[in-house]
Amino acid sequence: MKFASVALSALAVSLAAPAMADHHAETSEAAVSAYPMTPQGAADWVAMVEQDMFDFSVEYGRVLWLNNTYIVHDSNQLAAKYGAQATEKSVTYANEAAQYARVAGLDPEVARKLDILRNGIVMPAPVRDGAATELNEIATKLGAAYGQGTGTLNGEEINGSDIEAEMGNLDRTPAELAEMRASWHDNVGAPMRGDYQRMIAIANEGSKELGFADLGAMWRSNYDMDPDQFAAETERMWQEVKPLYMALHTYVRGKLNAKYGAEVQPATGPIRADLLGNMWAQEWGNIYPLVAPEGAGDIGYDLTDLITAKGLDEIEMVRTGEQFFSSLGFEPLPETFWERSQFVKPQDREVVCHASAWDVDNVDDLRIKMCIKKNADDFITIHHELGHNYYQRAYNQQDYLHLNGANDGFHEAIGDMIALSITPEYLVQIDMLDREDVPGADKDIGLLLRQAMDKVAFLPFGLLVDKWRWGVFDGSITPATYNTAWHDLKREYQGITPPVERPDDAFDPGAKYHIPGNTPYTRYFLARILQFQFYKAACDQAGWEGPLHRCSFYGNKEVGEKLNAMLEMGASKPWPDALEAFTGSREMSGKAMMEYFAPLKEWLDKQNAGKPSGW
Repeated sequence: MKFASVALSALAVSLAAPAMADHHAETSEAAVSAYPMTPQGAADWVAMVEQDMFDFSVEYGRVLWLNNTYIVHDSNQLAAKYGAQATEKSVTYANEAAQYARVAGLDPEVARKLDILRNGIVMPAPVRDGAATELNEIATKLGAAYGQGTGTLNGEEINGSDIEAEMGNLDRTPAELAEMRASWHDNVGAPMRGDYQRMIAIANEGSKELGFADLGAMWRSNYDMDPDQFAAETERMWQEVKPLYMALHTYVRGKLNAKYGAEVQPATGPIRADLLGNMWAQEWGNIYPLVAPEGAGDIGYDLTDLITAKGLDEIEMVRTGEQFFSSLGFEPLPETFWERSQFVKPQDREVVCHASAWDVDNVDDLRIKMCIKKNADDFITIHHELGHNYYQRAYNQQDYLHLNGANDGFHEAIGDMIALSITPEYLVQIDMLDREDVPGADKDIGLLLRQAMDKVAFLPFGLLVDKWRWGVFDGSITPATYNTAWHDLKREYQGITPPVERPDDAFDPGAKYHIPGNTPYTRYFLARILQFQFYKAACDQAGWEGPLHRCSFYGNKEVGEKLNAMLEMGASKPWPDALEAFTGSREMSGKAMMEYFAPLKEWLDKQNAGKPSGW
């Protein structure tokens, strides 16, 4: 469930194009000639860049939309061509921005935009012959290796998507699960080790040319604070929610011990990673049937059944999501949204079905791209994706470089906050659930436990992926300790251990897509935290007095007004300003998440009484 804000996501690319090495010097000289190294020259240069990137992003956005909704040879070629152009622009402008950033007396707003530009490349190449080409070639090789990766099941080869699904198959034995996990990590991760090491060396060199201590410092500089301060902030938030995770870990470990016996899963210590229903043990929802207490697994209604009973088709499901925002005072979606979105999978061509939200012209050409099925998951996803669309429209009056969320956790968190709002009370308000069928409090534990198996279980993993990379980038994790450091962090934060001994010379981090794919990961941790903080703020503003997890702020115009005040800021102000506009706080905090899951935490503590906690 991604958003495709063409303004930034299309141009804030991950790699340097080969063209950059050849043309950077020439371009920079031309830029300096037209826009001198003065405060006014820097301001004029930024204005030129914003106009150029705005115009290009609209054209590129249409190409990407075509390629996602009509996959043929020609659309692939167009997407590749425009992608290369986007990369070249991003790299050139980032390096030039680094030069203008050194000018004394810059207007603060200009300085902020220069930072956005130079931070916009995830893997920067240094400006020397051959560096960009080598970086691009390595990254392409790693991406292809991951995409073609296979494991084994009972000695037979199994591809990536199938092996992920089978890790969540409760009929698989511990031996089969161990085989799949080990073979995937051996086959996919290990061969990447040398190439990954070389790629990081090049990108670190590039980040230093842009004025950063290392690549990790560059990534952390996107958060309106000192890079080390941001790292400390993420750790502080983790400590706030850690007691909830610890309680969940203890409970799940006990259930797995009862299921498999002490020889497979001991009653104490870490949990065996392959038993948690996911290749990386990052979300545990697939094993909910194993841990659901008797009578608690039924929440009293089935949302899919309610959709069927209401007779909603795919478009009506989207109209229902739109009505949620209309009830808060937001204007209806433009007619072009209904004309241009992809709601169902076409029968005559290949398309990308993965749900996404788009703002193609950076103004009001809003769209979603889905292959909607009439079920609960897609009903929730629709509400989530529309959260992106309304965010995009709210900030469409901002300058180009501010057409984004306040930080990279905000956009996902808005969509997730809306998804949290699909409560029984909301379903009653929209006439999908009868008041007498609203489940009682005795059903809450089942609902909360199911949510926690994904949302809470994910938290330490969401943090440790980048903690490992930050260590790699600054040299505190050396190539010789890549694998041991990875598993040390997984044990420290997640309390999990691999089913079989992992050799020091393996490269298990490479078996997670976002590592070879060079996708910063802290954003997902932040989104998990922020969604509850936003949700609580909305419920407080609505005067909700019941348990937080049952809150509905549907129909509350005051909430809508305050929410819009945050959304319309986009990235124009430091994220604490945006956060304060809606929540009243300038600090991201896990306290709202703790309040949301408080009934579950109390229940877990009772179940865990007398059992050892931790690992």
